[in-house]
Amino acid sequence: MPSSPKFFHARQPPSALRPTVLLIGFCLLFGLSGFIFGLVSLLHPSRQYKCLTSKSRSVKVIWETGSSSSSSSQNGLVLNVGDGNDNNKRKKVMGFVGIQTGFRSTGRRQSLRKTWMPSDAQGLQRVEEATGLAFRFVIGKTKEKQKMAELAKEVAEYDDFLLLDIEEEYSKLPYKTLAFFKAAYALFEADFYVKADDDIYLRPDRLSLLLAKERSHSQTYLGCMKKGPVFTDPKLKWYEPLSYLLGSEYFLHAYGPLYALSADVVASLVALRNNSGISI
Repeated sequence: MPSSPKFFHARQPPSALRPTVLLIGFCLLFGLSGFIFGLVSLLHPSRQYKCLTSKSRSVKVIWETGSSSSSSSQNGLVLNVGDGNDNNKRKKVMGFVGIQTGFRSTGRRQSLRKTWMPSDAQGLQRVEEATGLAFRFVIGKTKEKQKMAELAKEVAEYDDFLLLDIEEEYSKLPYKTLAFFKAAYALFEADFYVKADDDIYLRPDRLSLLLAKERSHSQTYLGCMKKGPVFTDPKLKWYEPLSYLLGSEYFLHAYGPLYALSADVVASLVALRNNSGISI
């Protein structure tokens, strides 16, 4: 009978196994150190880190009467711009989006930073390069020192604000809106200037496409228009004390959580003088 096949397994000498064991040990040690480093980075993120060469994005805009050689004057008002503006040169973008916010809206701003608006300078830069849109939170000031101190910390951490020298009050929202458009026009050379609320979910890519389609129209308003009855009953919430000057219905006006004005339209607003006697 033929003999059954025999199998022989050659054994490597102990000296040949040592390099393999050392290589495996080194790989395990390297992988473990990388895992520990990643875990520490996740548990202790460094939000305060900024590149030494990066420029501040937040800007404080002050409107005051008088004249100054170091400021840009517009219509009897002096516009003092902080370090966020590069030698007072207007930055070119397709659209500048000012997100109107207030001192009670910290949670809303955090929600936006966790969803569609990046919370870091590099992320904002990438969105700007991809869409041609620049984004800033727009807020005024208050006499409450605690709130101003908290705002200063938020500005230092996220660096995504446009600070206006106007009291943050509901009754002064029209003046804040006008101050926003004037400041935005002075800081950015844009085709469109967009006013947005801080309680919306925005798609920057879709907004970019919409604005790109309308660039050929120099005098454009994009948004909703509204008119409605004037409330003359003092017991109603929206009672209008000056109803006798308005008639029975409000005139057609811009309305909504987001609207955009073309550069020519904003330029006409900038040319208006504040003759109301109210300092903004």
